[in-house]
Amino acid sequence: MIQLAGLQRVFRTQDVETTALNNINLTINQGEFVAIMGPSGCGKSTLLAILGMLDSPTNGSYQFAAQEIAHFSEKQLANLRKASIGFVFQSFNLIDELTVFENVELPLQYQHISAAERKERVHAILQRVGIDHRADHLPQQLSGGQQQRVAVARALVINPKLILADEPTGNLDSKNGEEVMAMLRELNREGTTVIMVTHSEKEGNYADRLVKMLDGQITLDRANNLQSLNTHNSEVA
Repeated sequence: MIQLAGLQRVFRTQDVETTALNNINLTINQGEFVAIMGPSGCGKSTLLAILGMLDSPTNGSYQFAAQEIAHFSEKQLANLRKASIGFVFQSFNLIDELTVFENVELPLQYQHISAAERKERVHAILQRVGIDHRADHLPQQLSGGQQQRVAVARALVINPKLILADEPTGNLDSKNGEEVMAMLRELNREGTTVIMVTHSEKEGNYADRLVKMLDGQITLDRANNLQSLNTHNSEVA
């Protein structure tokens, strides 16, 4: 699904040049759940922004679904992003003036989908994440965990090929955080590719694969043996 080769991202000002990503080589297959981990400032959020087509690399190759997109125009990137990628942010990024239903419906409006189909898809996805009973509420009337469920529903309503999650439990208590992580894990088991940025070892253990970064480079890329063991134990049970 994703192949990065020799990827570099350099930020330049008049006096300073900062290399945020340096020679990143990474392949992510359809259906994987990958956790990108590392300390603050290691480059993981910059990498996620490039994966999500919100930023472009300075040098190197980025292939998405066998298309070389490193030098796509902004319009090309926006169209591909709207059709293929769902985002889940730490801060939820819901629109306060819109109801739960309207927040989740918004990405479909950008795709010019009919009102009848939008209604059907939004109701189905709200039910799937267990927040359909709050469809007419505003975000500020919800708990943090409920708001993140709405954010997940908004990410899923376009039937994305890929979900990108940036510290998805950062603003949640442990109980709600575990529920959101279990939801992402379940979505992945149903076939959705998930790439998550986190500094939490506990969250990382939900993933099939761990990618660790330091100073703009990948220092470790391996299968998550703990997740494999958990999966095996659940199947035996």
